Amino acid sequence: MAQDWFALFTLANLGAYDVIEISSIEFAEKIGVSQQTASRRLKELEKKGWITRVISHKGQSIRITTKGLEMLHKIYLLLNNIFEKKPQDLKVEGIVFKGMGEGAYYVTQPGYLKQFEQKLGFKPFPGTLNLRLIKQPDLQIRKLLESKSYPGILIEGFENQNRTFGPVKCFPVKVNESVEGALLLIQRTHYKGEVLEIIAPIYLREAFNLKDGDKVRVSIEINQQ
Repeated sequence: MAQDWFALFTLANLGAYDVIEISSIEFAEKIGVSQQTASRRLKELEKKGWITRVISHKGQSIRITTKGLEMLHKIYLLLNNIFEKKPQDLKVEGIVFKGMGEGAYYVTQPGYLKQFEQKLGFKPFPGTLNLRLIKQPDLQIRKLLESKSYPGILIEGFENQNRTFGPVKCFPVKVNESVEGALLLIQRTHYKGEVLEIIAPIYLREAFNLKDGDKVRVSIEINQQ
């Protein structure tokens, strides 16, 4: 298993959180083994679901999967616990953009609002701050948060007379290192996986004098339990 971890780490260090082109010979040199052993390692990583490979006459394209990134982050947390003895937040940066107005609609639903107050500890401003993620590492963190490895805080779904509202997964956050709020991972949303929706007890755009295109830093607490 340790050999697989090292092989996965090496691929990550080579930039395989995005697609990379690398031959078995080149990979063998990187991890200090024979070409045959390197080829077996890659097959084992693919079998575990940690990487995807596309082999062609030019060589092979490799990319670490969400499952592989989860494993890397678990190792990181383990090592961090050994050396730092304190939990670490995940940090991302997003670009402010104007949403479709559905944030205010969802946040003010009584079935959600009551749970936000009980489980998050604040009554949110009626609306969300929408951030578009650009950097590949930030996009991968967004994917990791959706996985079962990070349960977050569950806001349960409910029904009213008109429709059904799905569950929402939340993580406590700190916006621009100062204002506490929460990240919402909403199942039923028009936004794709590159967007973060943030709620807070105050109007964040006004508090930070934000306009579309501004950058915002978000620290995500993953050890809240």
